[in-house]
Amino acid sequence: MLRIHFTGQDLENIRIARSPDPLWEIVCSICRLQTKEGPLAFDPWRRMVRARVQRGGAPRWAARTLRTLVPHGTYIPDFLTPPLEGESISLAAGIDRVQAAPRRQLRREIAMLTTAGEKPFAGAALARGDVEALRLLGDGLRTYHEAFLAPAWDRIGAAVSADVSWRSRALVTGGTRALLDTFRPMAVWRPPVLETDYPVERDLRLEGRGLLLVPSYFCWRRPITLIDEGLRPVLVYPADKAVAPVPAAAATELTRLVGPTRASLLHEAAAHDCGTTSELAAAVGVSLPSASQQLAVLREAGLLTSRRDGKHVLHTVTPLGRRLLRVRCG
Repeated sequence: MLRIHFTGQDLENIRIARSPDPLWEIVCSICRLQTKEGPLAFDPWRRMVRARVQRGGAPRWAARTLRTLVPHGTYIPDFLTPPLEGESISLAAGIDRVQAAPRRQLRREIAMLTTAGEKPFAGAALARGDVEALRLLGDGLRTYHEAFLAPAWDRIGAAVSADVSWRSRALVTGGTRALLDTFRPMAVWRPPVLETDYPVERDLRLEGRGLLLVPSYFCWRRPITLIDEGLRPVLVYPADKAVAPVPAAAATELTRLVGPTRASLLHEAAAHDCGTTSELAAAVGVSLPSASQQLAVLREAGLLTSRRDGKHVLHTVTPLGRRLLRVRCG
């Protein structure tokens, strides 16, 4: 059980990362490769990775190298997922920060891995901050992302975008309590403590530093946080994956979008960030049945995701839809 203790100041300083964090997705996806968890969500991706690994080359080396640093079920070093600055972080900036990790942190965290029985890649060299070892680690992170995550990034982005929009709507309409209640049953808010399932018994006291919530596509069932409580508090949680897949050939469906009603609905959905069917119908000036029909077409084309929230259906524009509208996402 993980118990996160909030003060009044912490409740005023809850933030949600608005886009997927590449480093957390790398770490969580490596964990997913080591188990059979979430077959419906992850098996197609696992098959793609295994096929690519079998062909050898740099992707195979990257997957095997990073596996030694991210063992499933035991300690995962914090230096692989440096704290975010702002609401999002690029892969290049993240790798730069990994390579700039303090030597004392590298030494301590590599020692914790070896104590757990792991044999981390270039363990001794990484522990002393060897430049060449850190360069190779950066190459491995970059190669892994390009080979295994980039092909699925539209789907990852769509799931995270929809999750953020849904929880942000809860915050706007119901405040912090409503936001924290969206994490049930995974986590339960018992003021002033958020309790969630965790591999070990742990208390995290925020002490006025606030909490950054990071939705992750590859995180599964329970959240993750950093081991070092001196670092900026972060809670990585499983993004809701109840979104329609982004079709690989979505471009062929775009011809179905010709017409002012669908274009207006897509624009309004982007403007609302997370709008109900009735809200979008009213904004565009069409009947509820007509709006439902046209929104279904947008969803089938991979431009929109929909999820039921009580008696409402909430619609969120996918990254593909935002690119079509030339709306800057994030």
